[in-house]
Amino acid sequence: MEPWYAIQDVNTITSPSLLIYKARVEENINAMIRLVESPLRLMPHVKTHKLQEIVQMQIDKGITKFKCATVAEAEMLAGAGAEEVLLAYQLVGPNIQRLLQLVQTFDNTKFASVVDDLHAAKDLGKTFHAADLNAYVYVDIDNGMHRTGIAVDKAFDLYRSLQSIDGLVIDGIHVYDGHIREQDIQQREIHCDQDFAPVMQLVESILEAGISAPKIIAGGSPTFTIHAKHPERICSPGTSLLWDEGYRKGLPEQPFLPAAVLLTRVISIPEAGKVTTDLGHKAVAAENTIDKRVKFLNLDRYEVLSQSEEHMVIATQNSLKVGDVLYAIPYHVCPTVALYQEAFVIENGKFAAAWQISARQRKITI
Repeated sequence: MEPWYAIQDVNTITSPSLLIYKARVEENINAMIRLVESPLRLMPHVKTHKLQEIVQMQIDKGITKFKCATVAEAEMLAGAGAEEVLLAYQLVGPNIQRLLQLVQTFDNTKFASVVDDLHAAKDLGKTFHAADLNAYVYVDIDNGMHRTGIAVDKAFDLYRSLQSIDGLVIDGIHVYDGHIREQDIQQREIHCDQDFAPVMQLVESILEAGISAPKIIAGGSPTFTIHAKHPERICSPGTSLLWDEGYRKGLPEQPFLPAAVLLTRVISIPEAGKVTTDLGHKAVAAENTIDKRVKFLNLDRYEVLSQSEEHMVIATQNSLKVGDVLYAIPYHVCPTVALYQEAFVIENGKFAAAWQISARQRKITI
């Protein structure tokens, strides 16, 4: 029996290429829903796949809310038919006007963004108020990652101040705890619960002040299985749709399947025991060390020796010849997908379609 990743008509596919195994994506969507028991508790992030077709697969399963990081991703989501889109980024400069254009263009999608700064929030409100519209926002909370967001102990004052800004509607709070990455799920859960306790105290303070209960958008993929246990939280996994080798090793309790594979070919054999493939660092994310960029599926014993823009040199005892096909799972799939204009879809071991990765662009039309 052929392994799950093998392609019968592989000679029709160029290399290097990004392959998406549709049945595995569907199983990952089902697994996400099982963990939270209802698709209404999901706001999956699209930064990993950036694909309209995968968004539509999720919509078909009852998922209506999505998160993104760029205006282009937000536009892709609206074009796919998403009911709600959270742009999890504080918008400044011309991007405020771009958000306004999205709202004016896509009537059937509710857009929101995040804020952690009063002046930025006022600029956003001013722009929307001048257009006789409201900008929906979530207050971005920093509960330990120290990347963006306002510190939890300062968040209440900002949340209360935002209530009086014309042109703004405050929907809730956004808490991304990407700093929590312990491999052991028990230690990860202790860390997550500890860092989230002040957030829940903030929610209590908001309620005690007579302000409407905030929606809580919590976590990403590493803490998904933890936040899923709390029915008041909306969960935002992203990598879960395609999975990768980094999270397979780092989050062993999670049930997701690798659904994105890189196809590469041997282009040279410079000496015995050494081969060169066309998988350079323009074809796979290269921010990790050389040993943590890909995991080859059909090589038994190998060591990646070096990588340049269009080449990867591998030491291996496997018997290979020029032209042989190798399959590899990226360690970090999100930036890997962004390197490709299209993904080749595999169904039942055969090439089925080519999906355009439109949201890899910084701008689609707006």
